[in-house]
Amino acid sequence: MTGLVAYAVARTLELHALDPVGAIAMGLAIGLLLGMVNGFIVTVMKVPAIVATLGTLSIFRGIDYLVAGPHQVPLAGLPQGFTDPARSDILGIPIFVLVTIVIVVAGSAFLRSTRFGRQVYAVGSNPEAAAIMGIPSRRVTFFAFSACGLLAGLAGILWVMEFGTTNGTAATGTSLAVIAAVVVGGVSTLGGSGTLVGAAIGALFLGFIANALILVGLSQFWLQAIYGLVILVAIGGDALIRHSVRRATTRSVAR
Repeated sequence: MTGLVAYAVARTLELHALDPVGAIAMGLAIGLLLGMVNGFIVTVMKVPAIVATLGTLSIFRGIDYLVAGPHQVPLAGLPQGFTDPARSDILGIPIFVLVTIVIVVAGSAFLRSTRFGRQVYAVGSNPEAAAIMGIPSRRVTFFAFSACGLLAGLAGILWVMEFGTTNGTAATGTSLAVIAAVVVGGVSTLGGSGTLVGAAIGALFLGFIANALILVGLSQFWLQAIYGLVILVAIGGDALIRHSVRRATTRSVAR
C-alpha cells in the first residue's frame, strides 16, 4: 500500500495532474480505499487476516509494477519544495519526528480513552467473546483495517518526500521490518495487547540496530536475518506466556 501510494502521488505530481495538496489528499484516499479492501475481505468474505493481507500484498505490489513499469519519477519531476519537510524542523525537532509523535499520542489516547478504542482491544483478544458482549466485531475490524490503510497512505506520501525519486519498487521489503518492530514493541501477534508507544519504540530500536550495522561495516543482509530472528523469538515467547497463563488458570479452576 505504501509503495503503490508513493508512486501514484509522485506520478501525479510529475504529470501536474494535481497540486501538492490535491496529490496528498489523493494519496490518503488511495490508502484508505486499499485498507477498506482488506477490511472487506476479512470481515465480509471471512478470510483469515494473515491470508488476506499476504494476498493483497502481492496484488497491490503487482498493480504498482503494472502501473509504473520501468518508469521512474525523478526528484526533478516533483514540485519545488515538495520534499522540503523531510529536511525541515521545528525548534530543532525534525518534522517527520513530530508527525510520528502526534500520530502515536493521538492514537494511544484514542485506543485507551475511548469506548471504540477499548472495543478494538476486546475484539483483538477474542472476537467471539466480544460479539457475545454486544461489541460489533466486524465493524471494529473493518475500521482497524481502514485506519491501517490510511496510515499506509500517509507513509507513502512521506516516502516520496524523504526519497524524492520514486518507482514501482518503492517500499519493497518493509513488511518484515514492520512486523519485527511491532513484536519487539510488545504487541502480541495473536492480538488484544500492545500499544502504539511500544510499536514506535520497537521501530526506533530496530533503527538503531540498522545504523549500528552500517557503523561496524556489516552487510545490511544481516538485518533481514535479525528481523526474522526477532519475530521468531517474540512469537515463541508469546506462545510460552499464553501456555503458562492457560495452565495456571486450569490449575486454579481445578482447585
